[in-house]
Amino acid sequence: MSDAKYFQTTKRGEIHELKEELHTNDKAKQKEAVKKVIAAMTVGKDVSMLFPDVCNCMQTPNIELKKLVYLYLINYAKSQPDLAIMAVNTFVKDASDGNPLIRALAVRTMGCIRVQQITEYLTSPLLKCLRDEDPYVRKTAAICVVKLYDINPELVQEQGFLELVVGLVSDQNPSVVANAVACLSEIAEASGHQNIFGLAPGSLPKLLAALNECSEWGQVHILDAISLFHTDDAKIAESTIERVVPRLQHSNAAVVLSAAKVVLNNLLLITDPETIKLYTKKLAPPLVTLLSAEPEIQYVALRNIQLITQNRPMILANDIKVFFCRYNDPTYVKVEKVDVMIMLASERNVEQVLMELKEYAYAEVDVDFVRKAVRAIGRCALK
Repeated sequence: MSDAKYFQTTKRGEIHELKEELHTNDKAKQKEAVKKVIAAMTVGKDVSMLFPDVCNCMQTPNIELKKLVYLYLINYAKSQPDLAIMAVNTFVKDASDGNPLIRALAVRTMGCIRVQQITEYLTSPLLKCLRDEDPYVRKTAAICVVKLYDINPELVQEQGFLELVVGLVSDQNPSVVANAVACLSEIAEASGHQNIFGLAPGSLPKLLAALNECSEWGQVHILDAISLFHTDDAKIAESTIERVVPRLQHSNAAVVLSAAKVVLNNLLLITDPETIKLYTKKLAPPLVTLLSAEPEIQYVALRNIQLITQNRPMILANDIKVFFCRYNDPTYVKVEKVDVMIMLASERNVEQVLMELKEYAYAEVDVDFVRKAVRAIGRCALK
């Protein structure tokens, strides 16, 4: 049966009915009642008066019911901090449950309840979960450390959470490594460290090892961290590029752009012209491929390509036709394409570029884009 029934208009006296259903011994009725409460909360109705009654349903082995109750708690804990303390014992108990899903759920929810009083009780379960035998619990705990740092940075440093998260960078599970990197990157940014290598020196080989096995968003976190790694050794830079280059063929645009950033940063240390030529050749096809994606991805790719072209115009010098505007391109993509065309314009291809810009100036109906095209012709002349 569809869940739409839960979003029907509240009847008079329904709060009293829900109270009774929440206290029933019939678990199926209890779950239905909690679903109705969550539905009312979702559409903006105030159901905070049911806080003690919903908390009463927490002590259940049913994961679905527990998730619903935790969702309610996260929403109302800020407005009812004194009542939220009532749930602490159940959270602490759930953090030691035999089921890893419940352990992770308990720690995640405690991290999401941004109430100062709760953080004191979160410390012990979180320390335990960071050392948990299950990788799912460890990776959830790593993200929870960031949330705790946001509320109470002193507590994170005093209790040794940072050291434990740094230890997770060497974890055997790549998902745990990715979450640990995401956590350390955010903490490094918030605490004034330049990057995670200030917190976890010597972690580059471990990050490169985890890169092949973690999820695509995990790869983005790891690549962004690697891009901030500074070395004076050209051999380390070349080795890093070698390990990262396969990520340029990834189907996810974010992974491709993060990998390109790592390659370009490390190319600054390489002096051999042949090696530079070899790697810059490998950068062009993935960047060109991004221009076949959705307009939003094209826009982000074009903004990045402009930055790349400023430093290394030769990478895309032979691919200027890719930046010619298509009839169905949105205006914001066309504008960025024209900017890249101007940057790549040279004596060799200027005639092609001028012919294309002339066509935009005559054939386009968008007045702003026509102005842009006319200005671009002037910029070509100046260049």
